[in-house]
Amino acid sequence: MFATVKPYLCLNDRNPNLMKDITYKGDTDFENIPSLKDKALRINLNADIYGTFSEIGAGQETVRHFFRAGGASGTIAKAMSAYDKDFSDAIYGIEDDRRYVTEARLRKMLNHEVNLMEERITRDKHPNKIFFSYANTVATIDFAKQYKGHGWVGIKFQVEPGQDEEYNEIVLHIRFKETDARLQQETLGKLGTNLIYGAFYKYNQPRKLLRYLYDHLDKDQLEIDTINFSGPVFEDVDNRLMSLQLVKNGMTDAVMFAPDGNNVLPARVLYKKNILALRGSFRPVTKVNMDMLEKSYEMFIKENKVDKDRTQVIFEITLSNLRAEGKIDEQDFMDRAKLLCSLGQTVLISNFQEYYKLVEYFSQYTKNRMGLAMGVNNLVDIFDEKYYRHLSGGILEAFGKLFYKDLRVYLYPMENEDGTLTTSENLKVHPRMKELFKFFKYNGKVVDISDIDASNLSVFSRKVLKMIVNNEDGWEAMLPEGVDELIKEKSLFGWESEEIIHKR
Repeated sequence: MFATVKPYLCLNDRNPNLMKDITYKGDTDFENIPSLKDKALRINLNADIYGTFSEIGAGQETVRHFFRAGGASGTIAKAMSAYDKDFSDAIYGIEDDRRYVTEARLRKMLNHEVNLMEERITRDKHPNKIFFSYANTVATIDFAKQYKGHGWVGIKFQVEPGQDEEYNEIVLHIRFKETDARLQQETLGKLGTNLIYGAFYKYNQPRKLLRYLYDHLDKDQLEIDTINFSGPVFEDVDNRLMSLQLVKNGMTDAVMFAPDGNNVLPARVLYKKNILALRGSFRPVTKVNMDMLEKSYEMFIKENKVDKDRTQVIFEITLSNLRAEGKIDEQDFMDRAKLLCSLGQTVLISNFQEYYKLVEYFSQYTKNRMGLAMGVNNLVDIFDEKYYRHLSGGILEAFGKLFYKDLRVYLYPMENEDGTLTTSENLKVHPRMKELFKFFKYNGKVVDISDIDASNLSVFSRKVLKMIVNNEDGWEAMLPEGVDELIKEKSLFGWESEEIIHKR
């Protein structure tokens, strides 16, 4: 079934019929997508939109679309590209880390240009002007083609005229996938045009705005791994949910949340770090999860080549664990992220079903030692051949990618029905995998977590969740301190108070 989305006319277009309706099937198959020229022309023909373009590192590819579309004289206040570092520093100042392709640099550019417009353009003479500042700071692929390049792109804009009207911001980080600098420049220009158009005509539909950033682009050209919306028109936007859209829409493989609950660039957190990762559903996070973390962490920081001050713990949730009845339950995702962040943890949401893909992802940012803390059942799954049938080299290819890096698995034991424990010493894998498991075990790649809290061995997230939903007593004692209070306060995971139950 086809649905029609009317363009949102939030501003006074000179030609409101310039754009055709956008018709789409489902969520991703678009037809009649407006051309880049049409998007730029619609901005240019709006008598009120007025702003600056500041582009560093990849030419002036975005503003080029607006110059070529025609009618740009009333829209483009200034277009500049301060390529020389000294000249750029003279305009925007010097960063503490003396780097140029950073979020801090981008925000300085946006703020500087907006302030100049407010100083130089009198509102008395132009009472209806709606100001914006578009900027990007980018490094394209290097000459040796070892680093594909990345950058920060953003827009600061008004939706109503007036000096006292607050500005809104959309800031995103991109990674180029193409291997040619010219193609990367062209890709950046398309993205910038889509962003500016979306800011003015789709700001009231941020999820669609996000998808439309890929108009006339392919996901093989560009990755968007971080995005943040701020300002009065985005008051109700949860940036964590918007990040989830990036993963859902295939725009990136993983997004990250800092302990304060805000989006954070994975590269910034993981760069040259020792990484200890725990994968789970964390629905909800339990005492066994925290015991696994504490004990594996104690072992990890004692390893050779591990610097405690440069060690990062990551709680990872795969996208497959966020699905409920065939689709992602976004509220469920929010509940898990909030609880983990409340415990001071950094959370990664990924598209990686297999562990080796997670390790490959981390390896983009660090060559230092890594650790994976997991339970017995998870390790048994790793040695299941069915997960690697899509690889030409099968399980051996996957294990080469998993254990080739400086990685160690920390195994948390499982309690059996007879009270005995399953560890790496008596773990049973498929007979064909027995010798392979022994190889990694006796080469120190798999080690048992010692000194565990045995009282936690009977704690399982699914058991706790069932007790919460059924309003049974006793689940609180299975969770880390303070988590039960948050669940009750926010009515998470289907919990209902006695008062609510009686009212029903």
